[in-house]
Amino acid sequence: MSIRENIRGILSGLPPGVNLEAAAKSRTPDEVLEAVDAGISIIGENYLQEAEPLAPLLAGRARLHFIGHLQTNKAKKAVALFDLIETVDSLRLAREIEKQASALGKTMPVLIEVNSGREPQKFGVLPEDLETLLQGMAGLPHVRVSGLMTMGPFSDDAETVRPYFRETRRCFESIRMKNIPGVDMTILSMGMSGSYRTAIEEGANLVRIGTLIFGERKTVR
Repeated sequence: MSIRENIRGILSGLPPGVNLEAAAKSRTPDEVLEAVDAGISIIGENYLQEAEPLAPLLAGRARLHFIGHLQTNKAKKAVALFDLIETVDSLRLAREIEKQASALGKTMPVLIEVNSGREPQKFGVLPEDLETLLQGMAGLPHVRVSGLMTMGPFSDDAETVRPYFRETRRCFESIRMKNIPGVDMTILSMGMSGSYRTAIEEGANLVRIGTLIFGERKTVR
């Protein structure tokens, strides 16, 4: 099936209020633009070097989200390129984003990445440390927290990751009740090609899908 047909099939099955983000890691600009032409309005990129040539092509057509691990020394470029950064997981990174956004006269929307699976090899703040991080970010006027993101442990069985999606949703609802300054819990980014239906059942309103849109990757990084 074509990219257009894949997107049409996914969109037809999404409930109202759930947005589809095309995860474009290692995809060509032509593939990404084909996805946009087919109705995708959010493109997720893992790598700054892949996002740089895409950004001008997507201007006015689709929003560009950063979904990879962001090092503080790359924050300046990320703030300039992206419409939203989904992977903030430390106060140090948040402060650097604040510095760079302030210099550009921009308020940077971000999501906090939650390591709900408590996997030592993965990035993200642990659920019990989430509120402390958000309280520390409350005084950053150029950073706006728009919600949470989680990866969840990799598994071929979507039911295996359900508890981790549920835990992230619990965090999302708990933080929303606290009315922390600069924090607006509106986006819950969870689920990928093999797990997005389960993520939606657990409250996701943004799903990041790559393989089901573009097919298997032709290159490996």
